[in-house]
Amino acid sequence: MPARSKAQQRAAGAALSAKRGETPVEDLHPTAREMHDSMTEAELEDLASTKHDGLPDHVEGD
Repeated sequence: MPARSKAQQRAAGAALSAKRGETPVEDLHPTAREMHDSMTEAELEDLASTKHDGLPDHVEGD
């Protein structure tokens, strides 16, 4: 499932970094921390790999 906004893509990238141990979980924004806790590494990778082209900055609900 591709990211719906640039903000969602960035949050997924941050959560993926923490999931891999590259970033401390306590440094994550609450949204990224929630993604870290509730999604698998594969799901985060799918969202984080979405290209920015054509994505809005934010979508209601993000």
